[in-house]
Amino acid sequence: MQEQDDLITRAQAWLAEDPDRETAAELAALVESGDTAELADRFSGTLQFGTAGLRGELGAGPMRMNRSVVIRAAAGLAAYLKAHGHDGGLVVVGYDARYKSADFARDTAAVMTGAGLRAAVLPRPLPTPVLAFAIRHLGAVAGVEVTASHNPPRDNGYKVYLGDGSQIVSPADAEIAAEIARVGALASVPRPESGWEGLGDEVLEAYLARTDAVLTPGSPRSVRTVYTAMHGVGKDVVVAAFARAGFPAPVLVAEQAEPDPAFPTVAFPNPEEPGAMDLAFAKAAEADPDIVIANDPDADRCAVAVPDASSATGWRMLRGDEVGALLAAHLVRKGARGVFAESIVSSSLLGRIAEAAGVGYEETLTGFKWISRVEGLRFGYEEALGYCVDPEGVRDKDGVTAALLVAELASELKEQGRTLTDLLDDLALAHGLHATDQLSVRVSDLSVIASAMARLRAEPPVSLAGLRVVSAEDLNRGTESLPPTDGLRYYLDGAYKARVIVRPSGTEPKLKCYLEVVVPVAGARDLVSARARGQEVLDAVKKDLAAAAGI
Repeated sequence: MQEQDDLITRAQAWLAEDPDRETAAELAALVESGDTAELADRFSGTLQFGTAGLRGELGAGPMRMNRSVVIRAAAGLAAYLKAHGHDGGLVVVGYDARYKSADFARDTAAVMTGAGLRAAVLPRPLPTPVLAFAIRHLGAVAGVEVTASHNPPRDNGYKVYLGDGSQIVSPADAEIAAEIARVGALASVPRPESGWEGLGDEVLEAYLARTDAVLTPGSPRSVRTVYTAMHGVGKDVVVAAFARAGFPAPVLVAEQAEPDPAFPTVAFPNPEEPGAMDLAFAKAAEADPDIVIANDPDADRCAVAVPDASSATGWRMLRGDEVGALLAAHLVRKGARGVFAESIVSSSLLGRIAEAAGVGYEETLTGFKWISRVEGLRFGYEEALGYCVDPEGVRDKDGVTAALLVAELASELKEQGRTLTDLLDDLALAHGLHATDQLSVRVSDLSVIASAMARLRAEPPVSLAGLRVVSAEDLNRGTESLPPTDGLRYYLDGAYKARVIVRPSGTEPKLKCYLEVVVPVAGARDLVSARARGQEVLDAVKKDLAAAAGI
């Protein structure tokens, strides 16, 4: 009974300072109904601020995303910036079109202003890469993007960048979290009603002018595309960028073209999820384009699909690793120099392309917060559809400039009577067929993920798909080139250079397993059988790994 009374007391204290009438009413109803199970969940701790900032389900209480949590996060960030000598510095705030995003952006601007910093808010919901660009363009000391990217509709998030335009990493995340923990009552956080700057379209225009830099002057611009914004904020910017570059106007998937925080046509607003591309493929059946392009809701990711007569839809989604290899090959042909970087869960094919081209190559931990910090970076990607093709402009993944570069490559190939698929065949012949797949398990109980990781650590598999495990690394201990992270990496013996990485997702309740096999290819006539063999091995690895992890 004491525990229940304490829970009600904490809920009432939270309710007393909640600045949002909607979440206040929601919490009051829970207290009134005595729903202690729901209250216990919402007050079981505090939503943790980490290297992804904040991300979680919307609702009242410290374990949800709401205005109270955001105000405290903004106050902690402001204190961190001032402690690091940035008093009076500029903080740029961007936001997507999700529920509460505009409110969270306004609260952030108010807190920054009240703390003695300058704040500037982007003019409307815009792609995350526009915010990342604006930080460097305006000489800001930090930036905040309110977004939950491709998470379900009920979620929102808070992504923090520092003045270099890159997302925060350790130790900044822990230092900001410590400042957040020191924030007292919300009434003690000054939040003026005005005093920040509302930016106009000049920042967006500067970003769009910069997108031209990724293309070669005079290159072909003939490719025809079907495009979906996945109910997000990418449409207007992508259409404008394609028009500036001189590409044919993309044919839009009308049902998904405009921002809608309910994401009504998809189960999950992520192009990688089953069914998410169905409407785009239906539109492609009508429009007969050369390629299909999709962004996720905040347009920092880019998905590409190509014609495939063997598919029921007539189209095949390219894996992120395939698009990464295509873009790398295109940049090499264009004479790009510098370092090509990728996360450890991405295909090793990038390393082979870089080696053959005589350019630098580096592996990082998962996430663009690491990739963007590679010294001398020229191109970076990770398999989850993220590509950085203009690091001087945007030090983060950018689904708009990636779409432009894919369109340029497809146009060049089209003029040669070739396709993206043909170029993938060329890469397989030159470097071996790098077949990748993923075992991804979404859970409602996070303990399932912890149990699977503990089981694999206690009893590492000795073989997968009949291939002996010759190396089992616990990445928690770090490596010579990588700092510690929660993950496991296995290398397998045999004719195929197989690799498996297992890690919990940093942004979703998922256990993610990344698989790769490299199948030697003697000649063009062997490509079909090599692909079949690669998938066969991947399927067997997936089955055995699931059994070993107990998932």
